[in-house]
Amino acid sequence: MNNFDGLLEKIAQCSMKKLAVAVAQDDAVIEAVRAAKDRKIADAILVGDADKIKEVAASINTDISDFEIVDVKDNTEAALTAVKLVHDGKADMYMKGLIDTKGFLKSVLDKEVGLRTGKPLSHVALFEIEGYEKMMFLTDVAFIPYPTLEDKVGIINNTVEVAHACGIECPKVAPVAAVEVVNPKMPATVEAAELAKMNDEGKITGCIVDGPLSMDLAIDPEAARHKGATNRKIVGDADVIVFPDIHAGNLVYKTLVHTANVKNGCILTGTKAPVILTSRSDSFETKVNSIALAAIVAEELSK
Repeated sequence: MNNFDGLLEKIAQCSMKKLAVAVAQDDAVIEAVRAAKDRKIADAILVGDADKIKEVAASINTDISDFEIVDVKDNTEAALTAVKLVHDGKADMYMKGLIDTKGFLKSVLDKEVGLRTGKPLSHVALFEIEGYEKMMFLTDVAFIPYPTLEDKVGIINNTVEVAHACGIECPKVAPVAAVEVVNPKMPATVEAAELAKMNDEGKITGCIVDGPLSMDLAIDPEAARHKGATNRKIVGDADVIVFPDIHAGNLVYKTLVHTANVKNGCILTGTKAPVILTSRSDSFETKVNSIALAAIVAEELSK
């Protein structure tokens, strides 16, 4: 699967999933869930202040008469009500509406009705980039600030599950650094090599891990040839880019979004069900693509 059109074709072969939205009185979210339903990606349950939800929908001329609305005025209670729908199997995915990220994540991690699994949570962004022959997963660009080696193992495992759900049987995972050789003074290179070793030893499975790699060696076959690195497991054809920290990941993410011809979607993983944690600054298409990515992962989890 090389683009989001392929992702949507895959979704068309699945049963329609259901999305629970926390504090749904948000114009951008209502617009996105309307489009997702019209495109047969997912239905939605809108949880929040029912009067405000209807008012916002009317203000953007969006018909929501075919959505279930659960009236909960308080934002904290609305989030707990919405996440409980997913926890109890009445919805397949969980999405942030007009609630701050801290409050939303508190509901995700709630011990009684949340979506904890014991795994570390991590963020995965999927990109369709003009000029790159395959879709690219970037992680973690938004959740874990300074991942430890153990965190990076969790990040890889979470992302590989998403890649498998998207039809990539053995994704090529590149832990990147500024250079492609181990330098004891650069911890990112040491940890990248350790991740590759763990993959060789069968401690990280379902993928190929090769690191450390510089970004050019990870994504540009010509650069790999030019540098004489064609003997690496990844020769400019990575599926997954694992960043050393949130700064590197977020800078690449935002550079792509604001300068390149791309489509993207993002989800939070490591949870019992996919969590859609988009920003208000994310485009309409990014929100719809994020719902689509969550639906694919939810389908795989249902198996």
